[in-house]
Amino acid sequence: MKKIIVAAVFLLAVSVASVLVIRAQRLPVDDAAVAVIGDKCPSFEVQMLDGDVVSSDSLRGKTVLINFWATWCPPCNEEMTRVEKEIIERFAGEEFVFLPISRGEKPEVVSAWRTKKGYKFDIGLDIATEIFPQFARTYIPRNYLIDPDGTIVYYEVGYDEKLFDELVNKIDETIQNAKK
Repeated sequence: MKKIIVAAVFLLAVSVASVLVIRAQRLPVDDAAVAVIGDKCPSFEVQMLDGDVVSSDSLRGKTVLINFWATWCPPCNEEMTRVEKEIIERFAGEEFVFLPISRGEKPEVVSAWRTKKGYKFDIGLDIATEIFPQFARTYIPRNYLIDPDGTIVYYEVGYDEKLFDELVNKIDETIQNAKK
């Protein structure tokens, strides 16, 4: 009986610690950010999983959501479950681009993950982690919303439902402002 209680207390402690870590990751970590609201989006080229190369400069004139993530990141995976329907499908037909960039992973790992999850969207590959440091030092998932002029208008770190809803609203607001 004593072993069961000790095991239960241990599991509870691990659970509480996990929740605290996840909550800490969802808060904006400004000291880790390199690019912030008001900055121009850094220039970069990213190799996509499908073989194309996308340049950040080629996306001017569109609202762009850059999403830094990794297959091994639980909050990233949770966030991705909502992306296809609530971002990609919702903003289809708008001058909008969703640009997920996998941080530090090989193409075969990302491809296998995408196949396993059943996602159809293309994914950028920052294999050598050369793009991410232009935006931040650490912490994923990390989203940067870029307006059609190439200015960062919003960024967030981590994932929770409320934060994601705020992101979706900010995308909509940015697209609507661009139409004015």
